[in-house]
Amino acid sequence: MAATALRSARRLNALGGNQLLVRRLTTAVAATSRREAIRQAKPFSDFLTDNFDRQHDYLRISVTERCNLRCLYCMPEEGVPLSPPDHLLSTPEIVYLSSLFVSEGVSKIRLTGGEPTVRRDIVPLMQSIGSLRSQGLRELALTTNGISLWRKLDSMVEAGLTGVNLSLDTLDPFQFQIMTRRKGFDAVMKSIDRILEMNKLGAGVKLKINCVVMRGLNDREILPFVELGREKDIEVRFIEYMPFDGNKWSQNKMLSYSEMLDIIRAKYPTLRQVKGHKNDTSKTWEIPGFVGKIGFITSMTHNFCGTCNRLRITSDGNLKVCLFGNAEVSLRDILRKSGEEGMSAEQQNELLEVIGAAVKRKKEKHAGMGELENMKNRPMILIGG
Repeated sequence: MAATALRSARRLNALGGNQLLVRRLTTAVAATSRREAIRQAKPFSDFLTDNFDRQHDYLRISVTERCNLRCLYCMPEEGVPLSPPDHLLSTPEIVYLSSLFVSEGVSKIRLTGGEPTVRRDIVPLMQSIGSLRSQGLRELALTTNGISLWRKLDSMVEAGLTGVNLSLDTLDPFQFQIMTRRKGFDAVMKSIDRILEMNKLGAGVKLKINCVVMRGLNDREILPFVELGREKDIEVRFIEYMPFDGNKWSQNKMLSYSEMLDIIRAKYPTLRQVKGHKNDTSKTWEIPGFVGKIGFITSMTHNFCGTCNRLRITSDGNLKVCLFGNAEVSLRDILRKSGEEGMSAEQQNELLEVIGAAVKRKKEKHAGMGELENMKNRPMILIGG
């Protein structure tokens, strides 16, 4: 990995590429050996290991409840009641929690929302979290709708951004306005093009497009989305429509993984599955000759709970050990016991004990509920995805 980064830096420098990216790649070389030494020097944290021996090294942090779209599957058109501002985690609190989780073995942090790019200090926040690379953080990712991303992308890459999951459910500008209840298709495409352009300069940002497929609404666009990967290094991930408060879910709207495969295979019979990593949330496929890949997130028909390594912190500071579970514990309340003098060792240990107890209560799958369509949960925008 270090050798690859070093070669990329030298090649980019020789081509007269963006010097910020050159410095970032060169720094990555030096940081790699330190990260590996840290990870190998101690066993994985017991606080982040559940009773099924799942090690949670991936933390998703919602940095805002606000969003500049009103997607059909996410929330009602009028929006949802938002938390009072003083209930939300501050930037220092988010940075502290990020540092604490990294010190316990988290190697990947994803910032979500709402829409994280609408947070005013999103770039400085990413810079602070990105500085945790020397402590073991390997990936800093973002889930976004792409509306405002292109304006901030260069600064985010310099801050340490390594991956973007961009939500896009249609390639038709008119349909986009229907599904999101807002305009902005051109801005989203501009963000995609900018990521691809920066990657040609060596930025190395993994780009995945997440498409929630709904029968009778955008299922006819499966093949056009597949075509995006013919000449572009993009992974399009098709997501089975999941139930959350306010999204008017119904079984009839849900198009299954197997149905989507059949649609693609009918045109591309050479479609073949790619071996993935044990913690992958998606099943990856490829079409010979295509640059990009295709993924499927199959929460409704083929759960991937057995290898789940993800924890979530909501904007109001609650820890969720399962996306589909109601159980939450407040980390914010413990953080704010410390006052201006900061966390004492005793308070930090209390925080870790609360985190560890919540992780140990994590069920084997789907929060122990059985049928997901019968669940009661927060709207997706208040969970953070």
